[in-house]
Amino acid sequence: MNKQFDWIDKWAQYQPDATAITVFETGCSYTWKQLNALGNFIAAQLTNDLGLKIGDRIVVLAENCIEYIVLFSVCQKTGIVLVPLNYRLTGPEIDFLIGDCNPALIFVEEKFNEKIQNSYHYHQCTHKLPLSYLGLMVESFHQSGESFDYQNIGFTEEQALFLIYTSGTTAFPKGSVYTHKMLFWNSINTELRLDITSKDKSINCAPPFHTGSWNVLETPFLHHGAHTLIMKSFDPDVVLQALEDEEISIFWAVPTMLKMMVDSPVFDKVKLQNLRYIIVGGEAMPIPLIEKWHEKGILIRQGYGLTEVGPNVTSLNHQDAIRKQGSIGTPNFYYETNIVDEQGKTVGVDEVGEFLLKGPNVTPGYWNNAKATSETIVDGWFHTGDLVRCDAEGYIYVVDRLKNMYISGAENVYPAEVEFLLRKHPAIDAVAIIGVPDEKWGEAGKAFIVLKKGVELTEMELKNYCADKLAKYKIPRHICFLTEIPKNDAGKIDRKKLKEMKS
Repeated sequence: MNKQFDWIDKWAQYQPDATAITVFETGCSYTWKQLNALGNFIAAQLTNDLGLKIGDRIVVLAENCIEYIVLFSVCQKTGIVLVPLNYRLTGPEIDFLIGDCNPALIFVEEKFNEKIQNSYHYHQCTHKLPLSYLGLMVESFHQSGESFDYQNIGFTEEQALFLIYTSGTTAFPKGSVYTHKMLFWNSINTELRLDITSKDKSINCAPPFHTGSWNVLETPFLHHGAHTLIMKSFDPDVVLQALEDEEISIFWAVPTMLKMMVDSPVFDKVKLQNLRYIIVGGEAMPIPLIEKWHEKGILIRQGYGLTEVGPNVTSLNHQDAIRKQGSIGTPNFYYETNIVDEQGKTVGVDEVGEFLLKGPNVTPGYWNNAKATSETIVDGWFHTGDLVRCDAEGYIYVVDRLKNMYISGAENVYPAEVEFLLRKHPAIDAVAIIGVPDEKWGEAGKAFIVLKKGVELTEMELKNYCADKLAKYKIPRHICFLTEIPKNDAGKIDRKKLKEMKS
């Protein structure tokens, strides 16, 4: 039997009665033995009864749920590919993704039925089932307490496990192929830097169509026999209380989530004494927000990652959160890294260049998109599109996305640098900057500003603040005050929407 990729089966042997997963909304827990039996049972239903085979895709349109974990187990046993789709997309966008990956089976949570009712590709799929059908099978078998054996299907480490679509803020989404090999090396990298053990416990409340939901902590926890509490969605009040009540040891979130938690009335009521640290990804976390958590005794570990590589690429030790503020830390164990200029030459200390990555964590490519694959992976090096610099101690700082950089009067301007400065202004709550056309300079900066409640700030006051801190060409020429900065489904600034704004 091919069990080398079947992590849940292994833990069913090593600690069968330990808890693997708890569902927050129902309080129902699953031991490793129970979870493995469920995986075996559903794998048999899908392969024997529906005829699914290695490489077939299963699309799921649903919030976090136990069914997702069971399907992950199925994929480790069968070589079937799990495709979690973004339920926040429109119907036509979801139809495009279904057509692109051509699934053999689709599960849809009933609350999202309207998203697929007019989808041509959904109706063309051979097997379409409501998520509740799978849920009833899972619940019925779990309640029976039965065991179930399944003959795992043989496949190699290069077999795809996930197909994860990028957010697609600048073009059509691309399906990143995520293999069993990537899953293993990402887990090893993560455990080595974060000291994960089978005694750890975390909450997963991030959307399951995001690689962070699966691969920052969830799958490393499944690999290391740790316990995960899954929530259907994120609520700052609920998560804070659960961190306290469930004695969570490690938690992962994006800065937007952590700011909402700080603003929650529950924040000052909980002690979180069991929380070793919080891992932050997605985008840089503002220093004032880091300090808020530090004041509570919770250390912050910033990191960097991409759907296509890892995703856990770098990590900043929590003791360095302030000393190396703004840094994404140092590369995790099993990566080769390089920082190159436009000619492909390695840059020097503190010089800006594009971040390149190589290693067993790199995707083999994009699904049905040879052009994007060849443009992104060159001679084995993955071109991240991120501009970074590395200091004399080896700490890396993201300067900006290559696509975000604009040229004003023949000078490169990196919006992230200017945003970092503006966030320090006591009146500013959030900021985003883009380049816009300018008759005189070619391009100029446009700053979108969200002010703190009850605070006023004029455009002139803001420009005066920048005057002695930034070179003139870096100072935004246009200022737009908003009530909220638009974010995409990954919690990052949606610059495409900003560019579409007229005022």
